[in-house]
Amino acid sequence: MRQEELGPLESQLWNSYAQGRPVELRPAPQSGARPTVRAEFLMALLLGDGPELGPGERPALRLSGASVTGTLDLQFADLRAPVILADCHFAQAPVLRGAEFREIAFTGCVLPGLTADTAVVRGRLVLSHCRLSGPVVLTRAEIHSDLDLTHSVITAPDSEAVSAVGLVTGGDVLCTSLTVNGSMRLTGASISGEFDLEGAHLHHPGRTALDAYHIRISEDFTFHPGFSAEGQIILSGADVGAAIGFCGARLHHPGGVALEAVDVTVSRNFDLGAGLTVDGGIKLDGTRIGTRLSFQDAAVSRPGGTALSLRLSQARETDLRTRKPVDGVVDAGNAQLGVVYDAPDTWPARLRLSDAAYDALATPLTAGERLRWIRRGTGGYHPQPYEQLAAVYRGLGHEDEARTVLLAKQRHRRSGLPRHARVWGYVQDATVGYGYRPARAALWIMALLAIGAGVFAAHPPVPLEATKAPPFNPVFYTLDLLLPIIGFGQKAAFAPHGAGQFLAYALITAGWILATTVTAGVSRALSRQ
Repeated sequence: MRQEELGPLESQLWNSYAQGRPVELRPAPQSGARPTVRAEFLMALLLGDGPELGPGERPALRLSGASVTGTLDLQFADLRAPVILADCHFAQAPVLRGAEFREIAFTGCVLPGLTADTAVVRGRLVLSHCRLSGPVVLTRAEIHSDLDLTHSVITAPDSEAVSAVGLVTGGDVLCTSLTVNGSMRLTGASISGEFDLEGAHLHHPGRTALDAYHIRISEDFTFHPGFSAEGQIILSGADVGAAIGFCGARLHHPGGVALEAVDVTVSRNFDLGAGLTVDGGIKLDGTRIGTRLSFQDAAVSRPGGTALSLRLSQARETDLRTRKPVDGVVDAGNAQLGVVYDAPDTWPARLRLSDAAYDALATPLTAGERLRWIRRGTGGYHPQPYEQLAAVYRGLGHEDEARTVLLAKQRHRRSGLPRHARVWGYVQDATVGYGYRPARAALWIMALLAIGAGVFAAHPPVPLEATKAPPFNPVFYTLDLLLPIIGFGQKAAFAPHGAGQFLAYALITAGWILATTVTAGVSRALSRQ
């Protein structure tokens, strides 16, 4: 291409390119039409068919305010000059597939899309304050510094609006106030910085709004404040080197799982509180959190389904003090929750704690209050929640509270037994509290001893052999009837008659029942120590 073949505008660009001087164009005063630049000319300039460079010259394409006609096709090109385009309108989507850039920036531009899959950018790739009416394709692109999508609007509602599978960046992915109409897919991406979606709006109702499956992020993964999504957010398999935050975000995927974060690894906090509102469920099954998992001041609603699933998740601290009770089932089965922070006024109506473990309960409550927490469980009798709660009370030195919990466990278990086993359970409960209230046996013995001694003192039994019988003692005679093993020589020497005979039979039976229940109950209690 020769300079004499160019028009005035392209000649200006030709002359400015070698020194990297910016060319700022203005619309026509009356018509408002933008000056036009051929994409073919820009390609020729960037591919080396431009002015010869003098010593020390550093070429760069810096253009603003132009209307670019044709297709800017730079695929598989190796470009040494930075490309900085501002406030430019493109008739066709630029094609940068497989190209290698020092730096490329689109700021305030209008584009029908951008194709840059497998491209390599040694510096930044900027696509900020732009409006795109087609998809941005960054599949397996490699960006050595930041990817900047701040304040842009990308619209491709029937396809992947942002396709960045396998994207690799050496810096941050900046998406502050980004608006995406369509899905955003970063499956398998690797980001050596933070991924910032503060104030972003993702709109793909009823479908996947963000798919970040198996993403790797070295620093923070931020969705707060002001982030909103209509559609599902998928973070499953993600590995985050710092924290994940959804403070103040709004997730809308009614009836489904709004946030799926299964088997995620977070080195620090996973913050799902501070004003988060979720219309749909949250699924964190198998997620491992280095420090704190927080739902403080969050509102989660999925009526008729599992609103919050924490199965097999792990955290050092778990804050369940939501803004209001979770509307739906909270399932913490097999979770390791560390120190639990909760409040009775925000306990969910349905709570599954089967095989869940926790080190401590930060909110001091009595065993009776905590039992109401456990009984919110669904699915019938499970012994482990009771045993876990009792272990926590024992760790605090509250043995009485621990025994209250274990007694409640036996009563819950009894409700599902056959009738004959329930009868025997009631007997154990009434006599010794299943071994957790052994003082009851002494009270029963004292009461029966008083009754028996009083009756037999008024109506003493007849000696079997008057010459050999010891002096009658109503107290020891009653003890001889009550205690199955110990003997005082009274029962063998005297024979009751009339009503006293029936009382003697009743005392013998009561003695055996008390002995059996005490043995069974105490053995059960000792086996749990």
